[in-house]
Amino acid sequence: MQRRHVVWLVVSVTAVSTSAVLIRAADDLGVPALTIAFYRCALASVVLLPLVWFGHRDELKALSPASRWLLFGSGLALGCHFAAWVSSLSYTSIAASSVLVQTMPVWVALAGPLVGEHTSRRGWVGIFIALAGTAVIAGASTGGGLTDPALGDALAIAGAIFAAVYVLIGRKVRQELSLVGYAGSVYAVAAAALGAAMLVSGTPFVGFPAEAWVLFAAMTAGPQFLGHTVFNHLLGEVKASVVSVALLAEPIGATLLGLLIYHERPGPQVVVGAVVVLAGVAVTVLAESSARPEVLSTGEG
Repeated sequence: MQRRHVVWLVVSVTAVSTSAVLIRAADDLGVPALTIAFYRCALASVVLLPLVWFGHRDELKALSPASRWLLFGSGLALGCHFAAWVSSLSYTSIAASSVLVQTMPVWVALAGPLVGEHTSRRGWVGIFIALAGTAVIAGASTGGGLTDPALGDALAIAGAIFAAVYVLIGRKVRQELSLVGYAGSVYAVAAAALGAAMLVSGTPFVGFPAEAWVLFAAMTAGPQFLGHTVFNHLLGEVKASVVSVALLAEPIGATLLGLLIYHERPGPQVVVGAVVVLAGVAVTVLAESSARPEVLSTGEG
């Protein structure tokens, strides 16, 4: 790697590591999880859709009906990912939520046989290690004032599974679209789905303090663009395994920020489980990178 690649990896890991604490800050202001998820996707759409319209709409017009449905399904899965993961931070610790949502590559590899793809023996070893670590975290019952750690852990895992679905069903259509065309489209679909869910559930769109809007903007500029957009750009220049393993530093950064800002110290069981999960994910990522590099899409967090 060149020096600039290392610099951008550091910037990106730092940016995505702020996601959980920004969401927790918005939650503390009384902003509902669906609202947080909606504005993160909607603001990203506002930035990207003009670029899609003026520079990439021919790509969208050229898509087959089947690919358009895949694009729509990918956006729905992304919306569900954000809804589940953002909600998890209302119930469980930043450390547990950030680690569990990073199991996405494991769920993608687990689904491999369902889509006719072979998972290597080393990949299965990594999967079992990661799932064992997940069980250790899920077994932790202490939460330091958290309302329902078990529910939060389950929501974080659901967020990882939805992210895996996002990668799997969007993988084919991503090959037919540029990064801007794909990201702008799926963010718009995710925002529309989340907005519809808010209307049905009566979740408010407005009525929040000014600090909440600053947090929405920070989530979009930081984790969304400086984080995952840069990661996806780097996938074109750096080995996917390098980018994906670097992304495993996100839970570490998020946990440190949670400790500094919220004095949220994870219990020994969560720490042990986190180490096991991240080791298992790293083994899975490295085992599968040569066979299926697209499995290692950075997803969203």
